[in-house]
Amino acid sequence: MTPKEIHDKILVLDSHCDTPIMMRRKGLDIGKKTDIGHVDLVRMKEGGVNASFFAIYVSNKWEPFECTFKALEAFASVYDMLGKYPQLASLATDAQTARALKEQGKIAIFLGMENAGPIHKDLSLLRLFYRMGVRYITLTHAGNNEVCDSCATREKRWHGVSPFGRELIAEMNRLGILVDVAHISDEAFYDVLKYSTRPVVSTHSCCRALCDVPRNLTDQMIKDLAARGGVLQINFNPPFLDKEYSLAVDPLLDEYEDAEAAYAQDSDGSRERMEKAKKALFALPRPSYKRVVDHIDHVVSLVGPDHVGIGSDFDGIEVCPEGLEDISRLPVLTEELCARGYSYEDIQKIMGGNFLRLL
Repeated sequence: MTPKEIHDKILVLDSHCDTPIMMRRKGLDIGKKTDIGHVDLVRMKEGGVNASFFAIYVSNKWEPFECTFKALEAFASVYDMLGKYPQLASLATDAQTARALKEQGKIAIFLGMENAGPIHKDLSLLRLFYRMGVRYITLTHAGNNEVCDSCATREKRWHGVSPFGRELIAEMNRLGILVDVAHISDEAFYDVLKYSTRPVVSTHSCCRALCDVPRNLTDQMIKDLAARGGVLQINFNPPFLDKEYSLAVDPLLDEYEDAEAAYAQDSDGSRERMEKAKKALFALPRPSYKRVVDHIDHVVSLVGPDHVGIGSDFDGIEVCPEGLEDISRLPVLTEELCARGYSYEDIQKIMGGNFLRLL
C-alpha cells in the first residue's frame, strides 16, 4: 500500500487538541474551514483525522469556582458544535464508537480535561464530568493544585501526589477515566504509577533524551510507563522537540505573549508591538515534522511500537513544526513512518491504535 492508502485505511487519533480554547475565546466556528488556529472539522477531514480529544483546559491561575465555570463554558461550546454539525462529527466515549463513526465518514470527538481544577475536592463532580464524556484528566497544568505538583513550578507543594490525588486516581480507575501524566512533576509521575491500578498515558509530551526540558519524559520514565501498559503521545510543540530551538525561542515567546496581553487590553502602540513580536517569533527556523518522528523512533527503540502515539497540542501552541502547520498536514507523519520502514501494523498502532487500546 502507498502511504496515502495506509493513512486512509487506519484510524488516525490525535490525543490532545486545545481547540475549545479557540471556540470559546474567539467564537471560532470549526464546522467551516478557517485560517485561524490549527484545527477545524474541514481540515481534520483533509488530514484524514478520524478522532480527536478536545481538551477542556483551565488555568492554575484561576480561582476554583472560575475553573468550574470556564470548564462548563468549554463543554457547552463543544456540545453546541456537535449539535450544529451532526453530519460531520459526533461525541465518542469509547474505541468502538470511534471505529463505528469512521465507517460512517464522521469524526469522533472525545473529551479530555486538562487540569483537575474544576473538580475541586469533590468526587461527585468527577463522576458528573465522566457522564458528560470526559475520558482522561491531565492532573494539573502549569502550577501545583489540590491533586499533585506540576513540572513547571520550582517549589513543590506535595512532592508528588496529594492524599486527595490518591482518592481521585482510585475513582478515575473505577470509572474508566485515563490518568494523564503530562505536565506533572517527576515525583508525581512515579506516585501515579504507584497508585494507579490501570495503565496511564502522557497525552502530549516528548522524550527528554532528545530535548532536555521538564515537560518531557526521561528514558526511565518511558520504560516504566510502558511496563505498566501505558502510552506516550508525542507533542508537536517545537520547544519540546528540539533543545536548541527551545533556548532560542523562549525570549521570543515571552515577548509575544506579553505583547498579545497588552494588545488584548488595547494599550497604546500594542498592535504594532504584537505584530513585531509575531514576526520575530515566526522568523526563527523551526524543527521539521521529521523531528516528531525522531521522538517516535526513540520511544520505539526503548519499548517497541506498542507504547507511542501522537498528541499534537494544536491550538495550544504558538508555532508548529515545519511542514506540519495544521491538522490537515498530518499525512506527512504516515509518509515519514513509511519512509523509515515501519510496517502497516506498527503505523496503525502509532497513529491511533495504541491509544484506542487504553480506551
